[in-house]
Amino acid sequence: MSLRNNPTPKTASNAEELTGRRKAAVFLACLGPKSASRILATMREAEIEQLTLDLSSLGTIDAEAREAVMKEFHEMMLANRFVTQGGIEYARDLLEGALGSERAMEILTRLQSSLQEVPFEFLRKADPSQICSFIQHEHPQTIALILAHLQPQVAAIILSALPQTVRSDVVMRIATMDRTPPEIVREVERVLERKMASVFTQGFTFAGGVKDVAEILNRVERGTEKQIMGDLEEHDPELADEISKLMFTFEDVVHVEDSGIQKTLREIEQRDLALALKTANQEVTEKIFRNLSERAREMIKEEMEFMGPVRLRHVEEAQQKIVAVVRRLEDAGELVVAGRGGGSEDEIIV
Repeated sequence: MSLRNNPTPKTASNAEELTGRRKAAVFLACLGPKSASRILATMREAEIEQLTLDLSSLGTIDAEAREAVMKEFHEMMLANRFVTQGGIEYARDLLEGALGSERAMEILTRLQSSLQEVPFEFLRKADPSQICSFIQHEHPQTIALILAHLQPQVAAIILSALPQTVRSDVVMRIATMDRTPPEIVREVERVLERKMASVFTQGFTFAGGVKDVAEILNRVERGTEKQIMGDLEEHDPELADEISKLMFTFEDVVHVEDSGIQKTLREIEQRDLALALKTANQEVTEKIFRNLSERAREMIKEEMEFMGPVRLRHVEEAQQKIVAVVRRLEDAGELVVAGRGGGSEDEIIV
């Protein structure tokens, strides 16, 4: 491709005026056809099309703009390497020594912004049932990687639709997932996007973990959740217990119907309730106080006032007692938590 044959050439004289994509086009043009082709081969079709359009309309690039773009690329690569080696603080110290505080902060801010791009973004356009049909026969580790990058409510639908034989394995893999090398994420993303083309980035990607599993299981149908948790308790009791503790947090009591809150509070000691409310947000406090008599509210407020400073672990233990009661009453069908997967149509909630 010859940039000089453009019918209406424009001169790129100031790198600061170029958009990020046009800087990428300038960089590729500077590399030459052979190296540029190798880089384009690693990109998605939509990215290739956009960059090809930018290359074709780039015009003449003066030496100053060319040098500025190449320098910026070198600095970004340097920052990315420092971050990978020792983290943000390590990278900041090295870059400040080499480039000064202001330039180092500018580069790191831009780098962190690019690292926050969401893998599997194209799946947001797809129906969960379509996604499930494409991934259900993949290896459980691949399924886990994909679900870990989706919104919990979407992942919950897909998890429920997966064969029962692989659900628990997928959940366990998400829970124990930590860092995934970018080339693996990108390859899985590329293959899946190609498979789904008819239906409808980057640093290490942090995804998965016990918290993600808890959020997913909080949204699946209750029977599915029980089956998965039962399997996990057999294979890894400690992991199952850790997930269970996170599946319904104290802050989630705002989603419990009022009658359920009242049933729960009948089983909680006054001191435990006062302790639990010590760190509660306004929404939780209002929800609980709304379901207490005026006399009970005053007693709790007095208890909170007179108990003075308390240890955080005691507050968390008191909150966990309330969570345990909510979970038990929900299991017994005696209360409803809004947003939870529904049961069968003939299930009776007292």
